[in-house]
Amino acid sequence: MKRKIAAKLLAPAIAILVLTAGYRSAAQESAQPARQLTSPTVPIIFDDSQSIPEEDLQLLRKDVRSQKKQVVAANMDLTDAEAVKFWPVYDRYAAELTKIYDTKLALIQEYLNGYKTMSGEQAESYIRRRAALEEEVMQLRLQYVPEFRKVLSGRQTALFFQIEWRLDLMINLQLAQTPLIDP
Repeated sequence: MKRKIAAKLLAPAIAILVLTAGYRSAAQESAQPARQLTSPTVPIIFDDSQSIPEEDLQLLRKDVRSQKKQVVAANMDLTDAEAVKFWPVYDRYAAELTKIYDTKLALIQEYLNGYKTMSGEQAESYIRRRAALEEEVMQLRLQYVPEFRKVLSGRQTALFFQIEWRLDLMINLQLAQTPLIDP
């Protein structure tokens, strides 16, 4: 059976989310442009030309979560009975994941606000905190494997996490467009 992973569905919302996460005010910007890794196949979407109010940012995050849920729904092919059991577990998982991602976005914002002037200790602290957040995501996934397994078959559970990983990779690919620190 062919799956319907809809990257196009998430791309605009993720791009907007990353744009807002990467906002820096003009006062924080120096005349020298930020260093970035570029690829001819991956467009740079990092744009900090205008501020987006916190209320709008929250709406965009909600939209991304909604679109992720739509992608999961379109690809899980659940029966009504399975869906009744699955969605409450998914909602708990997504709520816990959102807390981690909110912390991750705040950390990235902190990095963007100070990456040009941070000390070596501050840079190392950023790396350690970022790694800890990635570890938290993986621990959350492992914690929820048995929870999803209670309501889904082993193959369905594997499919869910495959979809989740692909969506996470798309988001992380966009977040990777943040500027690199100068040595």
